[in-house]
Amino acid sequence: MTDVPALVLAPPQPAPAAARMGRFSAYFGSPGNTLISVLSIAAILFIAKLAFGWLVVDAVFSGDGAVCKAASGACWPFVAQKLRYMLFGFYPYEEQWRPMLALLLLFAAFLVSMMPRFWSRSLLIAWIVVILPVLYILMAGGVLSLTPVPTTSWGGLPLSFTLSFVGLTLAMPLGIVLALARASNLPAIRVLAVGFIEIVRGVPLISILFMATVMLPLFMPEGVTIDKLLRAQVAIILFASAYIAEIVRGGLQDVPAGQYEAGKSLGLHYWQVMRKIVLPQALKKVIPPMVGLFIGFFQDTTLVTIVGLVDFLDTVRSAIRDPEWQGIAVLEGYLVAAAVYFTFSALLGAYSRFLEKHFRTTHA
Repeated sequence: MTDVPALVLAPPQPAPAAARMGRFSAYFGSPGNTLISVLSIAAILFIAKLAFGWLVVDAVFSGDGAVCKAASGACWPFVAQKLRYMLFGFYPYEEQWRPMLALLLLFAAFLVSMMPRFWSRSLLIAWIVVILPVLYILMAGGVLSLTPVPTTSWGGLPLSFTLSFVGLTLAMPLGIVLALARASNLPAIRVLAVGFIEIVRGVPLISILFMATVMLPLFMPEGVTIDKLLRAQVAIILFASAYIAEIVRGGLQDVPAGQYEAGKSLGLHYWQVMRKIVLPQALKKVIPPMVGLFIGFFQDTTLVTIVGLVDFLDTVRSAIRDPEWQGIAVLEGYLVAAAVYFTFSALLGAYSRFLEKHFRTTHA
């Protein structure tokens, strides 16, 4: 007799009409849901009408401060005139193509680096040997016939990205080492790690920046100075590494003890167990809080204003305080800043969801 293949029945799929009715009933299935839905739609339409009127209908698209002052809508000539200053700060006007090219190169490098199929040792070497030196040469100059530009003239968006993304990238391995040290069985290493993490997490970032910028030069030998941008960058790296260490430690605690024992039973030493078995699982589990930390630090770079660095938000404030536009285009300036911060924060959030889906960290 020949075997008859078993008939596998697929689960019934809901009809499109039934699915639409289900979604409809979620909003209008009861008097309470209907009332909330109607009020929400009315509020959205009302806000959208006001926003469209201010942004487009009543807005000014050409003219000067006097024209904008007489109008009741948005003042877009302010944004057009001050956009380059808001983006690049006090960087020499005729050389601003360099920070623009550096930003484009940085975005392209991040786009490639975010794709898991490119993750390899070669990518790390490319960042260290090629990308970071090229970015520094473009910004600082002094070689290849580029005009030297001191770091005191850096500002705007390039400075914000330099402090946040470069700082967090360098803080990541330090945070992992601190997490492993805190989980170590060696008392001396564990105490040092716990002390560093708790002290750094116990003070605000602004105090770390103040100490790195104001207090550190007092302990340096006479005549020895450290660049202000470098001091702020080191402060952000140290501060972020303490928070990254605690997030990674939470991931390490969630890895079952059997994974450690399985690695040891295979004859792997400590670092092999961590690198090949434990850390890959721990880092997958902490993707959402890690990305949330990155978003927070990207926004917290505005605190470097206290140490004399002009980041993107500070250039926006400076543009708003221009006597020609003072008191006229306040909302427009902060709207540009909010759009920039929201765009990059939303992109990082979307990337977090992509990584969760890629590594299948959920139980969907």
